[in-house]
Amino acid sequence: MKWILGLLCLIFLIIFHEFGHFIAAKLFGVKVESFSVGFGPVLLHKKFHGTDYRISLFPLGGYCGMKGEKDFQKAIDENLTQIEAEADSLYGVHPVKRALIGFAGPFFNFLFAIIAFSVIAGIGYKYYTYSNKITIASEIYPEMHSAAKEAGLLTGDKIISVAGKKTENFNDLLLEISSRPDEDLNIEVDRDGTILAFTVHSDLDKKTGTGKIGVVADSKNIIEVQTPEYNIPGALIAGCKEAFSAVGLTLKSLRVLFMGIEVRNAVSGPARVTDMLGSTIKDGFSEGAKTGIISTLSLLAIISISLFIMNLLPIPVLDGGLILIALIEFITHRKIKPKIQYYIQVVGIVFIVLIFLVGLTGDISYFTAKK
Repeated sequence: MKWILGLLCLIFLIIFHEFGHFIAAKLFGVKVESFSVGFGPVLLHKKFHGTDYRISLFPLGGYCGMKGEKDFQKAIDENLTQIEAEADSLYGVHPVKRALIGFAGPFFNFLFAIIAFSVIAGIGYKYYTYSNKITIASEIYPEMHSAAKEAGLLTGDKIISVAGKKTENFNDLLLEISSRPDEDLNIEVDRDGTILAFTVHSDLDKKTGTGKIGVVADSKNIIEVQTPEYNIPGALIAGCKEAFSAVGLTLKSLRVLFMGIEVRNAVSGPARVTDMLGSTIKDGFSEGAKTGIISTLSLLAIISISLFIMNLLPIPVLDGGLILIALIEFITHRKIKPKIQYYIQVVGIVFIVLIFLVGLTGDISYFTAKK
């Protein structure tokens, strides 16, 4: 059951993405020939205002079929010097319009994240964590390295800020440190009423790609935290802030991929994402409707932010590639030759295949380890 739930959520995010392309194409005068939920043989369809709306056999996302998408391949096959396109086709509209059509899909993923985070901010929730009082990890686990101890922190210190961000509890502390691997961190502590400042160089956990400084929570100090319950304008503002913050964290995590971490653990394939979604939904709703809604929306928002960034990478076959080529044509006032686009596209396909294989091997290792 959790696999079905996870798959449905993943399909929803993809369809929402494609709906962005659909809206933009209609807005900028590109004919949308088909819009399908699912791939493969068409089970049901209905033509309305020139668009064939479909439900297809394989429910693995969907697509927005725009007029002229195959003009590029036609130009390659016929060895043309430029793509011949009609005015109401994808390659026939102004390059800026084409770029905006490409951007609309990822933007809708970002928009969904704002909506999800706004709903969470409007509902509000409680969570349990520990205080910001720390214990040096090596005192409990002698094999662990503690950058905090080397910098002069002591068990019993209260970490009140990391890199200028206030840390009122251990959850805040983890968030700030884990997102800053292999960095010099300015850390302020309260030691028996005296405020002290330290510079701690965080370690990089190569299995997870996160930062750590070798401290653990004082488990004697469990606290309950209640998040604010915002009105609609306040929730929207909080949702926007959280979405932009998530973009920043995701971009940081992309940088970490090139720092020697175990990529198979860091890059999740579709199977692992589906499993995480299904487990989150199942476990969340088992604790209550409110918990289920919040945990599901939170994970969906994070995945949606990842889709937003991934699709904007300037790689052909992704939306970012379409945007890049359209902007180059706009700036240079010259159409890029189909053959050049083709060779660039081959490089993009190779890159995507490599990422897919990394995700697939990571998924296999993940599920094998769970058995």
